[in-house]
Amino acid sequence: MTTEIRYGDWATMSADAKPIRLEVFVQEQNVPPELEMDDKDAKCLHAVAYDASGKPIGTGRLLPDGHIGRMAVLRSARGTGVGGALLKGLLAQAEQRGHDEVVLSAQVHAADFYLAHGFKSEGDVFYEAGIPHIEMTYYF
Repeated sequence: MTTEIRYGDWATMSADAKPIRLEVFVQEQNVPPELEMDDKDAKCLHAVAYDASGKPIGTGRLLPDGHIGRMAVLRSARGTGVGGALLKGLLAQAEQRGHDEVVLSAQVHAADFYLAHGFKSEGDVFYEAGIPHIEMTYYF
């Protein structure tokens, strides 16, 4: 699958990122919408992946402190490398900003994905929005 990733602030990227996040987190995973959209969006660098036809199919964000969050890929595009491309792009952006490490809270079912991309599990499982998560760190 041909994937293009674009980066920008929330004002630029929200029209494409927000529907993906609502579909994946709110509709599929039953995360309350008020927990999904937060005031951190305005401070983040957002990445959106587009398929060959220009349709937005995945998203993620990089917080100013080097955390990656809100990684989501539409069900129809899962398993095609979109998530990996988004993650690599966000890691490259973090490295360019001078971060020594990147931290994220991975849903436990996705931990193997992050391990395969060089992240290390840290700490115990915790719950966020009723979903089990584990903190993971990538060291440059």
